[in-house]
Formats: sequence, C-alpha cells, structure tokens
Amino acid sequence: MNDPAPSRAGTREWLGLALLCLAVLLIAVDSTVLDIALPFISESLRPSGTQLLWIVDVYSFVISGLLVTMGSVGDRIGRRRLLMMGAAGFGLASVLAAFSTDPLVLIGARILQGVTGATLMPSTLGLIRSNFQDARQRGTAIGVWGAMWGGGSAAGPVLGGWLLEHFWWGSVFLINVPIMIVLVALAPKVIRESRDPNPARFDLISAGLSMAAVIPVVFAIKEAAVHGISWPLVVVAVVGVLAGWAFVRRQNSSPDPLLDLQLFHRPVFATAIATNLLSVLALAGVLFFGAQYLQLVLGFSPLPAGLLMLPGTLASMIGSLLSAPLARRWGPRLALAVPLTVAGVGAAMLIAVGTGGGAVVYLVGFMLMGLGTGTALTVTSSVVVEAVNPARAASASALSETAMEFGAATGVALLGSAGMAVYRHGLETSGLSGAQAQTAQASIGGAAEVARVLGARADQLLGSAHQAFVDGLHLAAALTAILLLVTTVLVWATLHPRRLHSDETPAGPRKT
Repeated sequence: MNDPAPSRAGTREWLGLALLCLAVLLIAVDSTVLDIALPFISESLRPSGTQLLWIVDVYSFVISGLLVTMGSVGDRIGRRRLLMMGAAGFGLASVLAAFSTDPLVLIGARILQGVTGATLMPSTLGLIRSNFQDARQRGTAIGVWGAMWGGGSAAGPVLGGWLLEHFWWGSVFLINVPIMIVLVALAPKVIRESRDPNPARFDLISAGLSMAAVIPVVFAIKEAAVHGISWPLVVVAVVGVLAGWAFVRRQNSSPDPLLDLQLFHRPVFATAIATNLLSVLALAGVLFFGAQYLQLVLGFSPLPAGLLMLPGTLASMIGSLLSAPLARRWGPRLALAVPLTVAGVGAAMLIAVGTGGGAVVYLVGFMLMGLGTGTALTVTSSVVVEAVNPARAASASALSETAMEFGAATGVALLGSAGMAVYRHGLETSGLSGAQAQTAQASIGGAAEVARVLGARADQLLGSAHQAFVDGLHLAAALTAILLLVTTVLVWATLHPRRLHSDETPAGPRKT
C-alpha cells in the first residue's frame, strides 16, 4: 500500500516561513554589520588586537559550543518556544552591546548574544523541516531561508554604513531589537509548534561534554595563532580533545544520544558537515579583512564601503535560491563541487588587490565567493535536514550550524591572525615611541590613530601600514583559495554515485 502524499504547505506555513526568516536575517545582519563597525569600535573603545578578535569571534565560539545542546532542547520543549525565548534574550543582549563603554563589557554582551543566538538557528531550520512536509516545497523553503542569510549579510554593511554615517557605533546593535519584538509577538499566530513526540531523557552530562569539547579547542587554536604555541594552551587543547573523546563514547553507548553519530556513516551527510566547516572557515578570514581594507586602506566611508560589499552578498542570496533546482538537476556532487570552484576562483582574485586601487577586483572576487558559498551552504543545509527523522530535525540542523560557526570562529582565529602577523611583521615602526609602536601594531586602525599625531611622518607610517595590511589580506586570500580547492576535491572524491547508492536509507534516532 502506498504511503499518502505529504500535505502541502498553505498560507499559514508561508507566513511562518517569512517570520522565521526574520530570525535568520537578524543573525546575518548582526554578523556583517559588526565588520563594518570595527574601525569605529576600535577608535571608541580602544581594544587591543586580541580584544578586537574576541569581539568578532567570541559570539561564534559560544554558539558553536551550545548549538548541539540547544537543538536537542528545542526537539524536547518545542522549537517555537525555544525560538521565542532566544529572541527575547538576544534583544536584551543587543541593548547591552549597544551601550558598552569598555571592550570587556562588549565581549560579555557578545557572549550573551552567542548564548541566546544558539537557540535561533536550529529552531528555524527544524521548524521548516516539520512545517513543510512536501519535499519540493521544503527545498524551496530552505532555499528562501538560505537566501535570507545572504540577504541579511547584504543588508548588514549597507544598513550599518548608513547608521554609522548618522549615529554612534552602538546603533548597529539596536537594529536587532524591533525585529525581535515582531518575532516574539507574531510567532504564536503563524508558526505551528513542533517537538519530538517521544523525547528521551535530556542528557545533561553529554550537553556539558559537548561544550567542554568545542570551546577549549577553539580557544587554544585562536590563542596559539595570536601568541604562539605554549604549554598552557597545549593543556587546554588536550582537555578539549579528551572531552570530545568522552562525548563520542557516550553518544555511541547511549540508546538515546544527544547527537546521533550514526548519521556520519552516510557519505552525503558527513561531506555536508565537512563542507560547511571548511567553506565558512575559508570565507570568514577574508570577510574579517574586507571592510577594513575598503575603509582604512582605500579610504571609503562606511556607506560606500557597504555598497561595495553589497554585490557579493546579493550573489550569495541568488545562489541560495538556485540551490534547490541545481541539486535536483545535478545531484549533490555537482551542486557542491561547481559552486565551491567558483568561490575558489573569487578568492584567488583577491590576491590582485593593492594599496592604490583594487575596489573593482575586490567587488568581483567577493561576488564570486558569495555566489559559490551561498549555493553550496544552502545545498548542505537541505541535505542535513533530509537525512533525519523530522522529530530530530533541530538536533541535526544544530550539528550543521555547529560546523558553520566553528568554521567562522576558527577562520577569523587562524586566517585573521595569520594576516595580522604579516601586518605586524611588515609594519615600519622606526621613530615611534614604544606606546605608539604598540598601538600601530595592534591594528591598522591603531596605525591611523598614531598617524594623526605624527605630522610629517604620518604618510610614511600610513604607507607602511597599508602595504603591510594588504600583504596580510593576500595571505588570507591565498589560504582561502586553497581551502576551497581542498573542499572541492573532498566533495568530488566522497560523493561518488556508487558510494551514495550504497546507503540511501535516511538515518533516524536509535530506539531501545
């Protein structure tokens, strides 16, 4: 007897999707708007180079440590309920960030944004999986979901540029508040609640182990990239690795694991997770340098700089919308390999930018990167949610997003720190006092600040800072192109049709 056809989504489901996209839009805007605000934060709060990196990436560190736990919580207590709780908390954390008067306060606010933001992403994708039962409509919905991520990234620099032209840097955080109010007010009316109908006992030990595995390892990577390897950092990394080993053992022995590791036996699922990690890692390092290059090297004000970044993020939006038809026509292998190759070409183009010009090259290169990664990351999101039983959709999507957030944080830590090391090494600081040299070496914004009081020597310092910063950007771009090439080879090698046909049964939660 044939199974009944899945019910098709109606007006309520599509209105609910629009509201879910607001949450995605919020997170995307918040990530890119901060990039363009970095020079203003640096001037106002005077953070050290390490503090500046923490302001950018601590949000991703916290999210990456909590996503798996929050996805499991959403499956148990209800994804809509968790979404509303997280939205309210994120709005409050944004207010605290906006009115921070010290780098440490801003870092603390970003941590709170990470804790509450970890509830949003798995809830949105999990709700799409449960509210859209027809596979074709679900693919379209996930494409729109991914496009809103690209659209938010596109809106972030432009909206942030306009705000920074008229208000202080804290305004870039306050834009979150009205979106969160709308989300909390309307979610009960247009989004159907969904949860695991037979939830297992929540494993608090596994939740703790997942955080203890991710956060120490990422912290050790970041600090080693900035300050070099030391024995304390090795100890921290080993603690994280041991916690990860204990977490894996516990999941494999539990009849109701927090994370079903059997999913990784499927080549499509495992490759999707690896693609998320490596692609976002590669992209994050270039994004860290992009806004600073346009403003502090080429001299654009915030709004024109945001407009120059707009085509790249709009291309990402277009790629997300194209992902569903491409995946149906080409299959996952080509639908991932081709966009990743396009993104790699775009990254390689950025090696050609210079201190005297390069805005057009940057625009085209970033546009190719946006088109390629937008398509690939939306394909992988669809692959992940299709691989599991709908009752565990939030947990599975949380794993995918953990890889993305881990990649974003590690990309800033590794590629950003590597580029900044090139900057510090190439900066000419002769003739500066010790304090001036330290300020100039901390960031290119610091060098511009020192140059303002140098008089006749200002041009020499700025010329050196611009060239050193561009050299660092070239290194980050080259490493990005290599990582994207490696990811393309991985996809092509692991998603061979014969391997895919060997395991077509979607994995689901294990039962006692």
